[in-house]
Amino acid sequence: MDGITTTEQENDVETAEGARGFTRVRVPAPLLKRRLPSGRGATEQPNNTDDGDAPLTVRFWLALLFTGVATGLFGVLMMVVLFNLEHLAFGTGSGDYQSRVEQASAVHRVLSLVIAGAFAGPAWYLLRKYTKGEKSEVDEVIWAGDGRLSLRRSLLTGIISEVAVGMGASIGREAAPKLMGGVSGSMAAGWFGLTTSQRRLLVACGAGAGLAAVYNVPLGGALFTAEVLVGSVSLPVVLPAAATSFIAAAVAWVYLPQHATYVDLPSYHFSTTLLVWAIVAGPVIGLLASGYIRLMGWVSHHRLRGRIAIGGPLVAFTILGVIGIAYPALFGNGKDMAHRAFLGQGTFLVLLALFALKPLVTALCLGSGASGGLFTPFMSTGAVFGAMAGIAWSHVWPGEAVGGFALVGAAAMLGSSIQAPLAGLVLVVELTHTGFSLLVPIMTATVLATAVARHIDGYSIYSARLPAAHE
Repeated sequence: MDGITTTEQENDVETAEGARGFTRVRVPAPLLKRRLPSGRGATEQPNNTDDGDAPLTVRFWLALLFTGVATGLFGVLMMVVLFNLEHLAFGTGSGDYQSRVEQASAVHRVLSLVIAGAFAGPAWYLLRKYTKGEKSEVDEVIWAGDGRLSLRRSLLTGIISEVAVGMGASIGREAAPKLMGGVSGSMAAGWFGLTTSQRRLLVACGAGAGLAAVYNVPLGGALFTAEVLVGSVSLPVVLPAAATSFIAAAVAWVYLPQHATYVDLPSYHFSTTLLVWAIVAGPVIGLLASGYIRLMGWVSHHRLRGRIAIGGPLVAFTILGVIGIAYPALFGNGKDMAHRAFLGQGTFLVLLALFALKPLVTALCLGSGASGGLFTPFMSTGAVFGAMAGIAWSHVWPGEAVGGFALVGAAAMLGSSIQAPLAGLVLVVELTHTGFSLLVPIMTATVLATAVARHIDGYSIYSARLPAAHE
């Protein structure tokens, strides 16, 4: 009777009179009360067992609807802040953000980050001082807490983070919408009187939906919820995760574009040389991811605290500004850096420099006390590594465009860094709307990279940054 729930087993003993005598007891109760003539239970399929300690009640679904809508609107708010700060800092001229940074003078670049540091340092210090004890770490409250998040601390943390990213800080923009999605779930759970387990599930769904909203990746957001935040790709998890993500993404369309985040990419085609490269590069990327994650975990734990943190971002951002005189692609979260790698742009030496510097300047920003994400910085690092290594590989075995290597590198780095190969793979494909013909090499590299990273260490960019138990 393996796979049948306890209630089903007890019912079998009491009512079985041959196969046709089996009735069905499950949570939630099915409309059809009798089993099939075989007598086998529907819950023998492992992903279709009962709801566990987070029942999907009517109140839960109503709270989920609110969470999805609120997450989409909060995502729009965060992107309004980000885009307006980008335009304020570097104008609204032609081209992408990186192009506008490149067109700015050296003094302009440094000054933008000086102003960002001078604002963000005191702002984060005061926020942490006057909201001490309030929770604004979505991963922590899902994995080790009761799912409760502070609205005011989370909202202000997100806004300060987006201001810093818009002005050039090397941190991810996704932390704020992810956090506000979690806040939406936390608030809805309280208003609708949900249990602690239901609240944690709803917070996880909202956090994944935050990614879905700002990157237009509803499938990737749902998988992120299930694989990363909950750790179960079962029906009672996937159903609410998918629903929240597509609601949030649809709501965000009122302001954000409906197309892919990375547009105008060519359709790359499978080749044997890329598959062999993926077999070689996958373990290397897993090794690199482990090292980078350790670095981010270390600087997060040892980040500046107290009054010294007031000036930390000013110093760190200024250093980034000076480095950015030579390498403006380091400004911001790395989105345009990845985009150009996907297009096959950049020389070997420039890509090598970006690959080496992006994790370092990101660690510098985090260590200064800045709050932000690592999703895009890590993915962009994987993209430039793939492009760089692809250029070198093509001299030995030509036959594949550089952009194809970048896609494989991005997926492998992302999947291994979040310890979720399915979510990493789907997110890259959904972000680019290409790479479908490259699924075999992408999956090969991602699986190998994730397996190596898990064997070496096992931390992700989320678990490595969890605060100490006493914080």
